[in-house]
Amino acid sequence: MSKTAIVFIDGNNFYHNVKQMKIKPSYIDIAKLSDFVCANFECKRKLSIYYNSVPSIKDGEPLYYKHMSFLSNIEKLPKFEVKTRKLQRHSTQEVILQKKTLINGLDFCDKCQPLVETMCSDCIGGVKKREKGIDVMIAVDMLDLCVIKNKCNVCILISGDADYIHALDLIKKSGKEVATASVPPGYSYELRDRHKYFILGKNLLIENCLKDYKMI
Repeated sequence: MSKTAIVFIDGNNFYHNVKQMKIKPSYIDIAKLSDFVCANFECKRKLSIYYNSVPSIKDGEPLYYKHMSFLSNIEKLPKFEVKTRKLQRHSTQEVILQKKTLINGLDFCDKCQPLVETMCSDCIGGVKKREKGIDVMIAVDMLDLCVIKNKCNVCILISGDADYIHALDLIKKSGKEVATASVPPGYSYELRDRHKYFILGKNLLIENCLKDYKMI
């Protein structure tokens, strides 16, 4: 195999979709996964880059340090890099204030109004966390490494997210091979319709991509 590939792994997308197949994401050997996908597209892996969001230590020390240990272990793998962004925390106080104003206009009695406000606040919650910027980081890196710096022949994206379509289209237009791989849950039809693809079914993952000491 003379073709070389860089594998871009959308960690959050892969993690959450693998969980839907009743497989523990921590059981997956990311290096085996990368090499297995490259072999399917008949190319040799030059580099894998794993992208992931990082929780705040405010979300709990056990969660934070477990996640950082997970990323550290990936970074130690041969021909691997890890890139991260912090999970963005967004206050919902403005939403709560809007709901409170609405409730005030409904003319509840003095006993009912506090109960309704409490229930409303509990449903909304105080803080929302979401990944922000990872998809842009991946798209920029794919264009930079595959097109501008010309570091490989093949660009492989492990993600089922359709947000990457335009970046992949540009890379393909430059003359590079483009391919995607993902588990069935959340694998965009548009991605599969426009570029080479590889569906990572449950049996394929179990037979080819588990860590040596893990069994399902």
